[in-house]
Amino acid sequence: MLKIYNSLTRALAEFVPLRPHEVRMYVCGMTVYDYCHLGHARVLVVFDMVRRWLRASGYRVLYVRNITDIDDKIIRRAQENGEPIEALTARFIEAMNEDAAALGVEPPDEEPRATQYVAQMIDMIARLEKSGLAYRANDGDVNFAVRRFPRYGRLSGKSLDALRAGERVEVAAAKRDPLDFVLWKHAKAGEPAWPSPWGEGRPGWHIECSAMSCALLGTHFDIHGGGQDLQFPHHENEIAQSEGANGPAFVNVWMHNGFVRVDEEKMSKSLGNFFTVRDILQHFDAEVVRFFILRAHYRSPLNYSDQSMLDAKQALTRLYTALKDVPAGPAAVDWNAPYAQRFKKAMDDDFGTPEAVAVLFELANEINRGEIALAPALRVLGGVLGLLQRDPRAFLQAEASEGGLAAEAIDALIAERAAVRKARDFARADAIRRELESAGVVLEDGPSGTTWRRG
Repeated sequence: MLKIYNSLTRALAEFVPLRPHEVRMYVCGMTVYDYCHLGHARVLVVFDMVRRWLRASGYRVLYVRNITDIDDKIIRRAQENGEPIEALTARFIEAMNEDAAALGVEPPDEEPRATQYVAQMIDMIARLEKSGLAYRANDGDVNFAVRRFPRYGRLSGKSLDALRAGERVEVAAAKRDPLDFVLWKHAKAGEPAWPSPWGEGRPGWHIECSAMSCALLGTHFDIHGGGQDLQFPHHENEIAQSEGANGPAFVNVWMHNGFVRVDEEKMSKSLGNFFTVRDILQHFDAEVVRFFILRAHYRSPLNYSDQSMLDAKQALTRLYTALKDVPAGPAAVDWNAPYAQRFKKAMDDDFGTPEAVAVLFELANEINRGEIALAPALRVLGGVLGLLQRDPRAFLQAEASEGGLAAEAIDALIAERAAVRKARDFARADAIRRELESAGVVLEDGPSGTTWRRG
C-alpha cells in the first residue's frame, strides 16, 4: 500500500483516499511575474511524478495547480515595466508552460487563475466575517483574526506565541495582532480593484488558494502540495481560512518538497546564485534536469551545482546507452517480476524515487549483459517517472549547450576518419578522435561501423 509522509501529522501513514479509486490533489503554482527558477521546476516535476505514480497505481486523479495572476510583486513589476498587468502575466504564463513542457511535466487537469475566482474569495471572506474570524481594520483592509482560530499552528507545529509573521505577511498598525493576515486589501490608486461588501479592493494572497481549491475539489480533499517554503505562513493560513469558513476538515495529506540549494547555500537572488530554468537549459538537456530532480527524494534538500548536473547527465546517459542498440518493441512490464516489485515498493514508500531509479540501473546492467528482453521494462518503468521515452540515439546525440559541434559536422569528421583509416593514415584518424573528444563527443567503434554520443 502507498504510504505518504503527512506534514500535518509529521508521520508516514497509509494513504486512503476520501473517495474509492479517486484522488483530488491541489498544488500551489506560480506567481507569474518572472521566469520560473529551479525551485519552481522542482515543484512542477515532483508533483507531476506524484500524479504519474498515483495513476500507475490505479487511481483516477484530478490535479489542480493554480496560477497567481494578481499579487503585490506582479503589480510592482508591471509598473516598473510600464506595461499592463494582463500583458505581463500572459507572457510569463506562456514561458512557464514552455518550461514545464520541456521538463516533461504534463499539464494539470485544472489550472485556475486567481482573477477568475474573486467572487468565490469574497464569499469565503464574508463567511469568515459572519463567524467572527475576520474583521475590517481601520485602514479598510479585512483581516483574519488568528487567535480566534484555536487550531492555528498545527501545520508548523508551533504555538501562537512562538510563531512570527511570515515573509509575505505585512505587520500593520491596523491589525489587532501581528499574526493576523490580510484577506481583502482596500483599493489603492493605480492598482486593480474589484467591488466588494468592504469597498473596492483586491484579495490577499492566502485567500486565493483556499477559494480555488475548494471551488474545484470540494471543501475536503485528499492531497495539498507545494514547496517547503509555503508551509508557513501560506499553508497554515489556508487551513485557518478554509476550515474557518467551511468546517473542521480541509485536506487529509499535506506534502512539501524540500528546498533547493546551490553549492550548499540556499538559492536566493541576494546571494547571486539564482538560476532560471531557461538559464539551466542553455547548458543541460531538459531530461537531465528532470532526472537530477527525481534522483533525490522529494523531501530532501536538492543541491545544485555544475558537477551535480554533470553527474546526472552521465547517469542518464548510462540508461539510454543500455537502450541504444535494442530494437523498438511493444512497451510492457511484468509487475510480478522481482525488479518491478522493488520499483513498486520504493514508490509506495513515500514516492522513493532514489530507490526506484536504482532499479532502473539494475535493469540497464542486465541489458548490457545481454538480457535484451528487459529493455521494454526499463522503458515502461522509466516512463512512470517521465524518463527514457525518447529515441536513445536522439538523446545521446542531443546538443544541450551552445557552441557544441553540430551533428552534421560530427558525421563529416567520422566519415573523414573512416576514409583516412582505410588509407592507413592512423595519425590523422587519432587526431580526429582527439578533436571530437575535446568537443565532448565520444566515438564507439563496432562491427557495423562507428557511432557517437555526446559525453
